[in-house]
Formats: sequence, structure tokens, C-alpha cells
Amino acid sequence: MLTFLGDQVLGRDVCVYSGSVIDVFARVGVGEQATRSTLTRMVNRGLLRRQREGRRMYFGLTEHSEAVLRDGERRIWQTGAVNRHWDGTWTLLGFSLPESWQRQRHDLRSKLTWSGFGPLFSGLWIAPGEVDVADLVGELGLSAHVKVFRAHADAGMDIGAMIEETWELPELADRYESFVRRWQPWETRAPQADEALAQRLLLQAEWLRVIRRDPRLPVKHLPDDWPAEQAEKTFRGVHERLTPLAREAARRAIEVVAVNE
Repeated sequence: MLTFLGDQVLGRDVCVYSGSVIDVFARVGVGEQATRSTLTRMVNRGLLRRQREGRRMYFGLTEHSEAVLRDGERRIWQTGAVNRHWDGTWTLLGFSLPESWQRQRHDLRSKLTWSGFGPLFSGLWIAPGEVDVADLVGELGLSAHVKVFRAHADAGMDIGAMIEETWELPELADRYESFVRRWQPWETRAPQADEALAQRLLLQAEWLRVIRRDPRLPVKHLPDDWPAEQAEKTFRGVHERLTPLAREAARRAIEVVAVNE
């Protein structure tokens, strides 16, 4: 849902008619009730705003969801899936929580994984590059229990082996390979405009799910046949092919109104 709304309204100061959302999601196999429930949940979580115009309901972005989508844009179009310019810096994060803080420990580990960290040891996590974790730690209220350092590996350190021990490389590679198998045929297909709108939504959502679970490990320390580069090439090629037709279909199918301040 965020992918769809980001594509249609991010940076435009408009809201989308709920009927248009339902129509587009029906094209990718999502039923009306599921779509309505998702819209309601996202409003309740502060990710969407509602705007009534007569008897019709429209949905737009909030500050929170705009920030999430801007981060997604950076991941897709700026940082990309392949880390070729790593400068040798690592971010180390150590934490020590009371044994009874099971929920806090789970939440911290989940957010660290989302931010590209892997468990070097049980209470010591590591991520490539300089990762700013101040907001993450502050949001959980754990600042007093966390220590963060920037570091470089010793000259004798086998970084490739450390990466294999810390991150699930086969699982990550499989996600990229599955993406290529799923989307490579679309590099040569000639879809209709309505089909292109639905497929472009699926393409963007699936690609974002793949790269957001990628810690962007330095490519020079990954296997020679690492599939991220091919997957990114496939994404960009299919995206370029679908976009003109998808935009044409969106103009016909999606009704928007200006945001009421």
C-alpha cells in the first residue's frame, strides 16, 4: 500500500480516492475487504490520513509515511543493491539488557537486522559503513544500555569468513535469484497499459522487500557470482519498460484531490 501511494502521491500534495485504490489492488489479486482493512489499519498507525469529499473518502500520506517512502527511494535509486564503495569502516553496537527484558531484546534485534546489522556475538552487532543508530536506540528507550563504535578490521582479519558467519548469505542470494527468475521475462514482454500498472506496483514492492533486507555488504568480500547486480539490472530494465504504460493507465484509473490543510 505504501509503495502504491508513494508512487501516486509522494511530492504531489494530493489524496487518492478509496475506490481507485480498491480497483488497482483488485488487479493484483487483493480483495476489496482486505484493501479496506489495510487502509484502516494504516490510518490507525499514523501512516495514512483520511480526507472526506462529499460521500467519498480519500487517503494521503502523513509525515511518518513520507519519511518511510523517502528512505525507500534512497535505497532504490541512490544507494542501490551493490556496495562497491565501502571504505573499510564498520559500525559496532554492543548492548547489555536485563534478563527479564525479553521484549526489548527482541525489538532491538529486529530493528538492528532491519538496519543492516548482523550478530558478531550475542551482545555485539556489526554493520558495514557508518550507520546512525541514535534514533533507533532512542525510540526503544535503550540509550543507557547501548554503546556504539566505529572500527576497522585488523590487517590479518578474514572479512569474507566473518561475513559468512554473521549473515545468512545463501538466504539473501536466493531472494535476489528468485527476483530475477520472476521478473526477467518481463524485460522482453509487451504488456497492455492496465496490466503494466499492476505489474509495476508488484515489481516495486517486491524489489523494496528484497533490498531492505540486504545489509549492503561490501561486494569485494562477497562470492564472485553474487546475484545482486543482475537483480538490480533486471529491476531497472523492467521498471523502465513498464513505467510509460503504467502512468498512462494511472491517469485513467486513479482519481485524486488536493490535500486539505
